[in-house]
Amino acid sequence: MRIACVLTNGYEDSEFQQPYEEFTRAGHQVVVIGKQAGEEIAGKKGQSKTKAELAIDQAKPDQFEALLIPGGGSPDSLRADPRFVDFVKAFFRANKPVFAICHGPQLMITADEYKGRRLTAWKTIQGDLKRMGADVVDQEVVVDGNLVTSRQPSDIPAFVRESLQVMQKAPVGR
Repeated sequence: MRIACVLTNGYEDSEFQQPYEEFTRAGHQVVVIGKQAGEEIAGKKGQSKTKAELAIDQAKPDQFEALLIPGGGSPDSLRADPRFVDFVKAFFRANKPVFAICHGPQLMITADEYKGRRLTAWKTIQGDLKRMGADVVDQEVVVDGNLVTSRQPSDIPAFVRESLQVMQKAPVGR
C-alpha cells in the first residue's frame, strides 16, 4: 500500500520513525507530506529527521490507500491548516485505513471525524474526545473498522501490529 504520512516539526520521534520503518519493512511505501516539498522536518526530541516528499498542495488522497498521523506537536500544528484537515477528512469519507497515535486524533477532531468512532489517544486528548461524545477507551490500541489508534510511544508495537493487520484486509488501489 501507499501510505500518506502528514507531518510537520515537533512530531514525536518514535511515533513517526518506528511505524515508518515497520510499514516499509512490510513492503508498504510511506510518503511524507508536509507544508512544502523538500522541507526538512524534525522530531521534538531531535532523534529523528525526515524530508517532505510532497507538499500538501501536491498530495491527493486518491494517490494513497492509507493515512498515518504521528503524534507529538505535529497534529496540533497541522490542524490549523485547512488543507491538512480536508486531506484527513477525505480518507475517512473514502473509508480508507487511518492510523493515528497519541495526539494524532487532534486532526480528526478538527476534521469532525470522531463521532460514532471507538478510539483512544493521549490522555488529555481522550478527555476532549469524551466531552465531544466519542466512544473513548484507555487501552494500548483500539481498532474500529479501518481506524487504528493508540495512546503513546509505549503502545507502538501494538499500534504497528494492528495497523499492518488492517492493511492486509483493506483493498488496494481504491
